[in-house]
Amino acid sequence: MLAEERSVVSGCHLLAVDLDSAISEPLTAQAAEQLKTWLPNTVVVGFSGLNFAQLSSSHSHLIDLVDLLATPDHPTALLDAALAQIARQPAASAALVQLLRQSLEVSVDQGLMLESLMYSSLQHGAAFEAWLQQQQPKEVPESDGASVVELQRAGARLTITLNRPRKHNAFSARMRDELCQALMVALVDETVTEVSLEGNGPSFCAGGDLDEFGQARDAALAHLTRTTRSAAKLMDSMAGKITAHLHGACIGAGIELTAFAQRVIADPASQFALPEVGFGLVPGAGGTVSIPRRIGRHRAGLMAISGVPIDAKLALDWGLVDALR
Repeated sequence: MLAEERSVVSGCHLLAVDLDSAISEPLTAQAAEQLKTWLPNTVVVGFSGLNFAQLSSSHSHLIDLVDLLATPDHPTALLDAALAQIARQPAASAALVQLLRQSLEVSVDQGLMLESLMYSSLQHGAAFEAWLQQQQPKEVPESDGASVVELQRAGARLTITLNRPRKHNAFSARMRDELCQALMVALVDETVTEVSLEGNGPSFCAGGDLDEFGQARDAALAHLTRTTRSAAKLMDSMAGKITAHLHGACIGAGIELTAFAQRVIADPASQFALPEVGFGLVPGAGGTVSIPRRIGRHRAGLMAISGVPIDAKLALDWGLVDALR
């Protein structure tokens, strides 16, 4: 009954937990494991005077019970933005943490399936519909009909370049399809042992093409398309030979897909963000699967719910990227 009362469906958008009190009155690991099965369908925020490393090393069973952490070493701007976003987008925020609670417990394929189903559901939710009505989509044709994903082969190395520079490599359906084709080349050709993923122009990838948002009105077909033409699944299947070279804006798909790569190298001026919750959605290019596997679900949740860009230094500290060039 408590889980029902503390649900976003019942108007409870957030549940705050004092972790220091739980520490002073010890909760056994066994009791915490039982509580995990009764987590409410709302965002649970844990507050503590201890830093993340201290909590992780001695009280990991408590961390498992919360979705976001408010600790001295977590960026205040991100936490403040996340709390404000939860109030604006309670359903999308709750859906996001539901996914993240499962992400590390299931396989990559299962995680991508769950993400796609949730994304399709939210595409027909009231919050996204309200956001969509405020937009003025414009059809912007490609400049000259050239490919939006270029391939260049040099020995055993295949370079794949996103090529919509005037649109900051916004991730369109056409780019998705061409990227999948390029990744399939690298997957089936055993002579390709290295793949370099790059972006042409001022940004690596500024995220999903907003001009295409809302065009897929058939939720089932949209889900089947995402799981059939899945760049995320292809990236994961051969992650061991992919190095992603990031620069400029790396938004949405620009970091969700590349987080699957074995090695991610970023320009020091790069910026990373997951803005989808602000639209009433969740990340839909694999981010609820790839990013928690790099930085943990609590930091992934903070990024995704807040929507606030993080810089390359913080991305490196967290492990979202492996090196700065």
